[in-house]
Amino acid sequence: MPAVPKQKALFSETPELVAHKRKLTSRSGSFVDNMKLPVHRWFRYSAGFSAQWVETELAAMSQDKTELRMFDPFVGSGTSVLAACASGIEAVGIESHPFIYRVARAKTNWNVDLSRFRDKTITILAQAKNGIINSSRAEIPLLGKCFTDEALNKLDSLRHVFLESHNDATDEGELAWLAITSIIRSCSTAGTAQWQYVLPNKKKAKVTDPFDAFELRVAQMHEDILHAQNAGWTNNCKIVLTDARDPVLPEAKKYNLVITSPPYPNNYDYADATRLEMTFWGEVKGWGDIHDAVRKHLIRSCSQHSSKEKLDLDDLLQDAVLDPIIGELEPACRELAEVRKAKGGMKAYHTMAAAYFTDLGDVFQALRPICSSGSKMCFVVGDSAPYAVYLSVDRWLGELALAAGFKSYKFEKLRDRNTKWKNRKHNVPLHEGRLWIEG
Repeated sequence: MPAVPKQKALFSETPELVAHKRKLTSRSGSFVDNMKLPVHRWFRYSAGFSAQWVETELAAMSQDKTELRMFDPFVGSGTSVLAACASGIEAVGIESHPFIYRVARAKTNWNVDLSRFRDKTITILAQAKNGIINSSRAEIPLLGKCFTDEALNKLDSLRHVFLESHNDATDEGELAWLAITSIIRSCSTAGTAQWQYVLPNKKKAKVTDPFDAFELRVAQMHEDILHAQNAGWTNNCKIVLTDARDPVLPEAKKYNLVITSPPYPNNYDYADATRLEMTFWGEVKGWGDIHDAVRKHLIRSCSQHSSKEKLDLDDLLQDAVLDPIIGELEPACRELAEVRKAKGGMKAYHTMAAAYFTDLGDVFQALRPICSSGSKMCFVVGDSAPYAVYLSVDRWLGELALAAGFKSYKFEKLRDRNTKWKNRKHNVPLHEGRLWIEG
């Protein structure tokens, strides 16, 4: 009987790619480098990871691109899916933040007809300049605090022209929406905190004229679109608005690769991060609208979410999805509940922690039936220590993955966090890294 040819491993790596990956390792959890990359740089969204690292991982996994089908359950502003486009790999990403979903979906329109995009944006700018309105929206507290009257008049002129004549759901229309959306911060006098929270009382020295900012952004987008089209990016990637805990997907397919970064349980409020942009477009009127518009759709990773929903710890801990980690999670949650009393009862970290791992357990349960046998997953994660109570995020997520039916996990630490304790709320050392899951 003739020898059977040895099948090439789907996830093989060459020595050259291994060496290149080492160079990117320390920055794989960082979104910063993306702001220098074509298409990725159209909108700054702090929650994310390095697109170059994703491209390197994709290149390492197979020479035959048709063998790979990638899925991202927390696609955010589209990092992984755009990296797949650049790599010629089929990919689907899902996102439950309605506003960020629209940003990511607009980015996938890089294959737009450039002449139509140019004509639409030229028309929008010309009409806005010829009909500058006296905006009455300075009465909206957040807008009044974040913009000068002149800047708000010009921005609202762009907004008015777009909504009246160009909000047509075409590829070029969505890119025009993104061009306006992406300049809002640069035209504001308000500062921005590390995680995109807007700081109205912290004034910036440099503020860009809205018409100049729009023209420059459109020129940059035009350049990036040409780059993507000339570089041979493939248009076999989709982004879907749905919940990773119970996803509704347009096609029944199996995926053999998952690359993602879920929310960390570190009290970052993803809904608040887009409050300025959503207020500008009229999607929310104030802080009170944020929960129903955005936060209720998201993984419960911040105390604002658990407090708003008035979650009960005992009820949360009874969820069977937590059984693999309940022996360690419950004592941590009970301790958080006690510490909270000494802190004035302000932060509901106890219910946040329980809800977070319940949600991620549900995500793994949802991933198992859509991931093929022998699939590979990479979750970029960080641990947490609210009120100095340590949550072993990477290990507990690994155990939840095993309980969902995946076969093994290992954690690859990338960097230490929270090691400089001056002015920190606690002195528990933390880390960030990649949780690799096989199955």
